[in-house]
Amino acid sequence: MLLLTWRDTPPCSALQEVLVYELEVLIADQQVHYDEVAVAPDQIESTHSWNWTSHLALQCASHAVRLGSRYKNQTSPWKQSRTLPWLEVAVKPEVFPKDGAFEVGSNVTFCCVLPAREVFKNMRLTGYRSGNMNAIRISSQTYALTVLLSRASEDSCTDVKCRTNTKENGACAYIGYRPDVRDLQCETQDLESVLCHWSAGGETDVRLLGRPCAKRLRGRCRHKVKVDVGARNWTLTAQNAFGEAELSDTADLMQRVHMFPPREVTASALDARSVGLEWSWTVPRYNHLNITCQVHVSKGGNTTMEHFGVGLKFVLLKSLIPNWRYEVTVRCGTVQRFWKWSDWSTSLPFQTKGDVPDALDVWMQMKVNQITIIWKKPLANQSHGHIQDYEVIWTQSSERDLHRATVPLSQHSLALSLDTAEEYTVSVTARNMNGSSAPSTITTPSLHPDVTVTPSWIDGRAGGFELSWSARPAASCGYVVDWRPLSGPGVVEWKRVPPNDTTTTISSKTLKGGLRYWLSVYSCSRDAPVLLQRREGYARQQRIPDGLFKSLKEKQQHSDVEVSWDPVPLREQPARVLGYVLRCLDNDNNKVLTFSTGDPEATSLTARNLPISSYRFTVTALTAAGECGAASIAVTLNSPTDYWIKAVFMSLLLVLGLLSLIAILCCRHWTCIKQKVYPPIPKPVMTSPCLPSEADLLDVLELHWTAGASRNPAASQENMEGSPPQPLSQSASQRLPLPTDAPPQAAPQPPPFRSVLTNPSYNLVIPRGEQRSSSGPALQEGASQGRSARFNVSCADEMTTG
Repeated sequence: MLLLTWRDTPPCSALQEVLVYELEVLIADQQVHYDEVAVAPDQIESTHSWNWTSHLALQCASHAVRLGSRYKNQTSPWKQSRTLPWLEVAVKPEVFPKDGAFEVGSNVTFCCVLPAREVFKNMRLTGYRSGNMNAIRISSQTYALTVLLSRASEDSCTDVKCRTNTKENGACAYIGYRPDVRDLQCETQDLESVLCHWSAGGETDVRLLGRPCAKRLRGRCRHKVKVDVGARNWTLTAQNAFGEAELSDTADLMQRVHMFPPREVTASALDARSVGLEWSWTVPRYNHLNITCQVHVSKGGNTTMEHFGVGLKFVLLKSLIPNWRYEVTVRCGTVQRFWKWSDWSTSLPFQTKGDVPDALDVWMQMKVNQITIIWKKPLANQSHGHIQDYEVIWTQSSERDLHRATVPLSQHSLALSLDTAEEYTVSVTARNMNGSSAPSTITTPSLHPDVTVTPSWIDGRAGGFELSWSARPAASCGYVVDWRPLSGPGVVEWKRVPPNDTTTTISSKTLKGGLRYWLSVYSCSRDAPVLLQRREGYARQQRIPDGLFKSLKEKQQHSDVEVSWDPVPLREQPARVLGYVLRCLDNDNNKVLTFSTGDPEATSLTARNLPISSYRFTVTALTAAGECGAASIAVTLNSPTDYWIKAVFMSLLLVLGLLSLIAILCCRHWTCIKQKVYPPIPKPVMTSPCLPSEADLLDVLELHWTAGASRNPAASQENMEGSPPQPLSQSASQRLPLPTDAPPQAAPQPPPFRSVLTNPSYNLVIPRGEQRSSSGPALQEGASQGRSARFNVSCADEMTTG
């Protein structure tokens, strides 16, 4: 910095108007600055001064100042002041200024003075791009570099380097910010000193009211002063190597009392529902201030209560929860011209005494011939001590007899087998070591089968339900809304609504997605609750997974195919089913046909007028979430001709089976008749050629056997009513006529089968004359007729005998 002082010459004393001095600054014999100083007539013949800061260090080049004067239109010649010395000869490259402090954002010119015979290469700053380092030549041995300082020194300083063809040297530059102080606020805590605080940044020397702060605390300064009523200006000065800043605040400290927190907080007069809090002050003058205090009570949630008073140091807390652990803290401030709260006091824990439980929230669930009384489990802030058990008392409205039951702690309901056509009064109490709660009473309504409320549909919103109903003047104690899953043994939940409200929201916290709920609204009074409305719906409908339909079946009628399924239970419907869709996919040309119904109770769909082909039928449920729950079945559609052929073939099979059954029955019946009506015929003993021969008898026997009897003689014998065969009697053989011309002969032995097949009831008598007169051919014909006649006679004889 250049500082020039001078004094007016004696002739100037006669001047009556303004005298102007002209100043000109030359660097290396080049003018770089011009300035004027005006001197009033009354200041003439006094000492004058002028200063100017060069952008270039004085060591970098010669600096000279020329002084001249101008009075009206007359100008004096320039008077050359002496030239300031500079570094003309350097042993090594020298950089100026050295160890300078510069503010971020300023333009600074550094110079480099070279030794003799050295060639300049470049100049640069550490951390800055070398591409922007363009030095200019000032003289044969001096170069200058001007830089915008855009960043603060990361370490203690920033290096400025100068490099020649053989050497390198530099200097250190300190780059930073001037003091950054803001938001000065002054207050008092002890009413004996002033405390000022501010947002601090980078100051090295801070003074309050012109005095240095006693303690070097960042952003805080305290001085002992007399605190009384009245505003005062509080000035803060902060400075460092890069500059200086000043702040001021005007305040009346009596209106800016920042109190110390209460100390030694204690609890007294402790009972079940109230407690007294007491504390003390560190500053005696607080006892004369109008004070407001906040008491913060923590009990799972947070509650803050305010209390007022002069020198306040005792409060009574009411409406506390019995048998409950609390923590309290206190903070205070002045009421008049409130400034700010004190810090919170140390936390004080305490626990209230126990008490009887709160009254229970009781409701009921009615079924056929059974009423279940239910109540909500008391919360921790309702039990006021450990619950031991519950007591339920009920009586019929028209009777005076009381019935009691004790319910254990783990149970919160009691099923009563009562006459649901009568009204009962039921009360429930909870008991702990301090006694029983107030009874909660409910009257059960008498059921009337002819009074019904048809449920209507309700759509859930945001995972819950929004219900509304018409107001009922008789609802003196409000309304009760209960809900439970429509399927399964779901627990009934309920909430109570005040009498002046006719809307409520059931939040999603108590509901599950994919369940259909039954919601009921009752009016509450001294009498039995009255059902106002019933709704059903889903809080959140969910997409039904595939495979909803069980046991898909198909039935073809000509060119129609009916696809049926079992009814879908409600517990398998996580969404409301609005109908069903049947899709037919043709395997040949991939043509899709769609059939649908809007009946959610339907169990079949029919695809009509289908061409002969193979299909895949897919059934889906139509819901608010879209089509879902798909199940498929493959079907091949047959032609009507195939059905006709199949019907004819089945008819033939049926007829053949029926005929076979008839034939079997007839054969069995015919065998029985033959055995009874046509027993085996024994061969008569005769020698006449007119009698039937043994072969003829064998033919007859063969005829009988093929009619259904066994060919085994023994089997035939066993089938004839179990009687053994009888040989032909002797008298019968003697009665047979013998030829007169034949010599007497012994009776011939019967053939072997005659002893097996006999017919005692048949005695063939052939007259002798007929035997003689018959010729051979006649005998043959007679033999044939004889077999037939023998068959007929046997039938006739059997008929006669029978």
